Amino acid sequence: MAQNINGRRSATDGRTTRHSGYRVSLRIRKRIEEAFGWIKTVAGQDKTKFRGRDRVVWAFTFAAAAYDLVRLAKLIAVLS
Repeated sequence: MAQNINGRRSATDGRTTRHSGYRVSLRIRKRIEEAFGWIKTVAGQDKTKFRGRDRVVWAFTFAAAAYDLVRLAKLIAVLS
């Protein structure tokens, strides 16, 4: 749950945002959203080209594996 900080009233108040776990949750959420965003835009999964659950699941899994390989290459470059 993200807090609205743009001057409007937010449903997320200080009781939630004061904990360190809230900041950790936002960091992890950003990492997950980046993966789904990449899968939708770069891998073309914003609108599926397949019919049937098995084929759609296969296409998404294939796209997620491709994202993992791209991310892995960047992680290896940083570690080297």
